[in-house]
Order: sequence, then structure tokens, then C-alpha cells
Amino acid sequence: MTHLKRHILLALLPIIFSAQVSAFCGFFAAKADAKLFNNSSRVVIVRDGNETVLTMENDYQGDPEEFAMVIPVPVIPQEDDIKIGDSQAFERVDAYSAPRLAEYFDTDPCEPGGFSLSMAPDVAALGAVGGYRNLGPKIENHGVSIEAEYTVGEYEILILSAIESQGLVTWLKENQYRIPDGAERIVNSYLKQNMYFFVAKVNLEKQASSGYAHLRPLQIHYFHPRFMLPIRLGMVNAKGSQELFIYLFTKNGRVETTNYRTVKLPTDNQLPVNIKSDFGGFYKDLFNHQYIQQNKNAVFLEYAWNLSGQNFVKCDPCVTPPVETEYLRSFGVNWINGNEYPLFITRLHLRYQNRGFPQDLIFQETGNKENFQARYVIRHPWNGDSRCKAAERYRKFILPQRKMEDIRELQHLTGKLYSLEQFY
Repeated sequence: MTHLKRHILLALLPIIFSAQVSAFCGFFAAKADAKLFNNSSRVVIVRDGNETVLTMENDYQGDPEEFAMVIPVPVIPQEDDIKIGDSQAFERVDAYSAPRLAEYFDTDPCEPGGFSLSMAPDVAALGAVGGYRNLGPKIENHGVSIEAEYTVGEYEILILSAIESQGLVTWLKENQYRIPDGAERIVNSYLKQNMYFFVAKVNLEKQASSGYAHLRPLQIHYFHPRFMLPIRLGMVNAKGSQELFIYLFTKNGRVETTNYRTVKLPTDNQLPVNIKSDFGGFYKDLFNHQYIQQNKNAVFLEYAWNLSGQNFVKCDPCVTPPVETEYLRSFGVNWINGNEYPLFITRLHLRYQNRGFPQDLIFQETGNKENFQARYVIRHPWNGDSRCKAAERYRKFILPQRKMEDIRELQHLTGKLYSLEQFY
């Protein structure tokens, strides 16, 4: 276990310290999901008016005794507002919205209506809640008050308020919450916003008897006009950058950040055919390059899609079938009723560290229902006999030109140099 993850896990979360689709006429070939990236966390946010359901999953793999979570929250959650999330639901949402590779196959140039340059696609345009104990009068120490205490599955949870940051940090350290040096300034900024602190530890006995090898997601439900995700505590003791994937479900349209640039990743680029064998490696290179190109302080849009009951096409091409209703409801999408319902998914990806992200993420839901996906394309060449002039021209001119263009496109996307021999 790294030194980073043995601390309070403030960096474990941002808020802690082959289906064919007629519209596309291509086949799904590969995907690049969140598991490609180290030190990654995933958060699902369902937002409806002032109502927020926040579900957090971390990649903590250490001793459960070392785990601790501290999350600023705008209100005091009640007993029914905290639940255990569904890990399988996270897998389904991540796989469904992941960047994807689609493949085409050239047709016989000698056949009527066979392959020609004019027919090539324009790819440039293409849980159960546990016990609760009412503590009665607040217990105060170092100016810290325990507002509520809960047992939720394998987690023991306190909701804290505090008068000043030094007292809260001292209290947390005395109670074996490993707060790194330098946290006081950020904690104080949350106190000035009248925020509370949701702190969680693992009940080792419950964890041992639960049958789960990894810690399950935690979900918090609350009402507040502020649509945000606190990430600054997560960078206090981070030794490097952290990956964060945010999946947002809303009614009206795409979600964007208001205090950072929301940037679309390049999409619909045609690549060498052999990229299929290492699509994940290619996508990491692409994301690294885009991250640097955007000065290391942008939030990247990887997927946005209208999932409403009226929209029949839920993906194009489909990496997996659309996320099942039962999983959507487990995240808090409770307005699905019959076939007529509004729903939009936004997938954001950011790599964050102290210098690039000095503020928490502030979101806004827009009315933009335009579909977007990080999608990349390969074209398999036709390998038949050259029995006509069109086939000879295809082999002599079209394929060599296309191969060079695919290499140039790959270099442009990743910032790396490649030779034709590496792929053909």
C-alpha cells in the first residue's frame, strides 16, 4: 500500500481529502474504461433541482483498519440519507460510457457500389442502512460537536461541526483520523461556508462478516441549492496527480463545470488498424497529451447522451447495453416511470493536483442535449484479388495514402512519433 493511500484517503476521492448500430454502421471493437488509470476514483451524481444523490467509490486496497474518509457536506444527513451503494452499478455505468473504438470493413472495389473514396465515412465529422444512535446534547471537544452518529453496513460514520479548523484537525488526529499537515487552511475555508464534515471508518468486525473483499461505495442524499463537488482536501497529501471520473444523471441536459473549462476530447478520428490490440494504451497516451495541451487544468468530456424514454438510440456504437433501470434507481434516478421520462448522462474525467485545481468543482446543468462520445475508428482493408482497375487503384493509391493519414492522425492525438513500419 502506498504512503498516499495509508493516509486519510483524502486523495482517494475528490471529496476526501459488439452490437451494430444502423446510425453508425460500424461495430464496437474496444473500450477504454476507468480501470486503465491508477489512483482513480469514481463518483456518480444524480441532480434534480436542489436534490443531490452522491455515490462514491474508491480504489482503496489497503488494510481496512487504515481507512478513513472525511467529506465536507452542506447539510446534516439523516438516517435514511446514507446508504451502501452498488459496486456492480458502477461497473455498468463506467463500461457503458467508456471511450470506444469502432471498426469498418472495406467492400470489394470491383463490385457495383463497392469501395471508393467518396463512400468512405467522413470520420472527421463523425444498500441497507444500519443502526442510528441519537446522541442527545452535542458532545464538544476542541470546539467540535458530533451532530449525529450512524452505522451503515461496514462503516461507522460521524457528522461533525466545528468552530475553527485547528480544533477540528486536532480532534480528528486524537481520534485516529490521519490528517496530513497543511489541512487546516482548507478545512477553514469549508467552515467559512458553514459546511459539516462527514467522517467514516471501517467497523472491522462488520467488514469481516460482510463477505466483501473490497470496501463498498457510500451514498449520501441531501437537498441544497449548491451543485458542487469538493476536491481540495483530496490534494493535501497527494504525492502526484489523481484521476477522477464523474458520471452525472440529470433531467434537462449536459452538465458542465462553471469554474473550470469543460473540454471535449478529440473524437471520430481514424487510426491505424493495429491500434485495436492496444486501444487502452492509445487512449492513455491521448488523454495524457490532451491534459498537457490544456495546461493541466481542464475537465474533459468523455461522454454525453440523451437517455430519455423518447430517444430510441441509447448509444452509437454500443459498448454495452444501456444501464438497466434497477441500477439507475440505485443511484437515485427515481423519476423513471414507464416509457416517458427525461434523462441525460454526462461523463467527465479530470486529472487533478494542487496547482491546476485550486477550487472545488462547481457544476451547472445546461439545456444541451447534443450527444457526444469519445469515439475512434479503424478501417480494415479489402484483401481480395485485383481483378479490376478499381481494385488496382485501391491497392496502389488509396490504401498507402490512408495508412500515412492514419499514422499522422495518431501522432497528432498522442504527441508521439510513429513510423509506418510500426503498424503495417
